[in-house]
Amino acid sequence: MRQLNAIAVVGASLAGLRAVQALRREGFDGTITLIGAERHLPYNRPPLSKSMLKGDDEVTLPGAEELGDQWLKGRHAIRLNASERRLTLDDGSEVHYDGLVIATGASPRRLPEHPEGVHTLRTVEDSRALRAELAAGPSSVVVIGGGFIGGEVASTARSLGLPVILVDASPYPMKNVLGTEAARWLARHHEDNGVELVSETRVTGFEGTGRVTGVRLSNGRTLPADLVIAGMGVVPNTEWLEGSGLMVSDGVVCDNRLFAMGTADVVAAGDVARWPHSLYGGALIRVEHWSNANDQGGIAALNLLAGPENAKPFADLPSFATHVHGARIQTAGLPHLADTSRVVAGSPEEDRFAVAFAKDGVLVGAVAVNAPKELIRVKRAIVAGDRLDALA
Repeated sequence: MRQLNAIAVVGASLAGLRAVQALRREGFDGTITLIGAERHLPYNRPPLSKSMLKGDDEVTLPGAEELGDQWLKGRHAIRLNASERRLTLDDGSEVHYDGLVIATGASPRRLPEHPEGVHTLRTVEDSRALRAELAAGPSSVVVIGGGFIGGEVASTARSLGLPVILVDASPYPMKNVLGTEAARWLARHHEDNGVELVSETRVTGFEGTGRVTGVRLSNGRTLPADLVIAGMGVVPNTEWLEGSGLMVSDGVVCDNRLFAMGTADVVAAGDVARWPHSLYGGALIRVEHWSNANDQGGIAALNLLAGPENAKPFADLPSFATHVHGARIQTAGLPHLADTSRVVAGSPEEDRFAVAFAKDGVLVGAVAVNAPKELIRVKRAIVAGDRLDALA
């Protein structure tokens, strides 16, 4: 462990919490300053689109109570001077550091118009506000985007007995993530559970003065809506790093040990980090899922303590899981890189199957629906560098 006296962690969500825990667990006895934009204890975000919308407010992350006094709640880092190792906060105060962990996460994409009744979902406050609107029994709920958030919110709204229209630009929801076979199954699954799909069109604006009354589409149609949830993905929170000297391009660009490029005292973790993955020929990737933030926060912090010469590459296989209308959908690796795929277990007609994805014959990803054991089998094959034709 190299000698560091003061470490700043910017971002008090999952990756930031794991970084602080790892530092203390490793025996770091210097000053840790945790800077968090929210005033809550660090909490789990996946329940925000599921159980919390039904009234379950227990989302605090285990271990959050361990945070010490050097936690600056409700504070934003607005500027970084990497050469002087100095952070400027939104109240004008400054924090000096020997080592820095950037874990500022991401924010939802928003349309230019955002009238009352149009919601994004990223924070506890967002979830509570949406919950109140769902409880009021809206007569027309429109979900924009069929990705993770959109699919989960549509599923939750249907479980509450509400009518849902899901608008997605792709032929099938999550096609770029799940591949054609699983995405086609997901479209049918949504429809079987009462969701009306409006595919291959985009939202261009909203109707209504003050409160939303409709959603305008690029195909010329207008959907009636008195509640809209915009689940159009996220963008990494890097605007505060402008002029910092760090390389920023769709996230903080890091080396394979999670050090910000060209630095020995700054690491990044979670949704904001973009790094070269050894399983994919060093391709730069950025992963927005819980498991990545959970694992990466601790590894980044330990690498910061070790220093670049003794740090370990981060090569965990990306993975995520979601539940939609009672079905468990899991992915591993990067299926979107594939040039071929094959169902290797079960079948979509049975609502239980696994798909393996390969590029140039080598496995790069997997998707499983209600088939967790099959996903584990294919994950092991991906990590081993196996070929698709070697799978039974």
